[in-house]
Amino acid sequence: MLSRIRIVAFAIIGVIPMAVAAQAADQAEQKYPDVIAAKVRTSGGNSFDFDVTISSPYDTPRRYADAFRVTDRDGKVYGERTLFHDHASEQPFTRDLYAVKIPGTVRVVVVQGRDQRFGYGGKTVEVSLPGR
Repeated sequence: MLSRIRIVAFAIIGVIPMAVAAQAADQAEQKYPDVIAAKVRTSGGNSFDFDVTISSPYDTPRRYADAFRVTDRDGKVYGERTLFHDHASEQPFTRDLYAVKIPGTVRVVVVQGRDQRFGYGGKTVEVSLPGR
């Protein structure tokens, strides 16, 4: 019985470092920040305010998520917020974008993050506009 416990313990100890290394490799290879949430509220007429949560585990002063934008499904840009510094100590992080004018015919928008080096990409979030 004791020998089985030792084998299981050694197997678990050997797996944990590999899992941590695999996760670190995935983060190191991540090319774009991911938008993981977006909240929207009406700010009057065809204007909307957004709270956007972004995850970019590679954020450093040398390379970081430097913007996000709100588009329609075809890629027409309605609003963009530039981020001027890294958020390495704050992951994921949430930032706002106010007074985005969106035509009355648009019911759903896409929120996408931008990487300083590679541009726009990564996971996006589609958001239904309230009242439409």
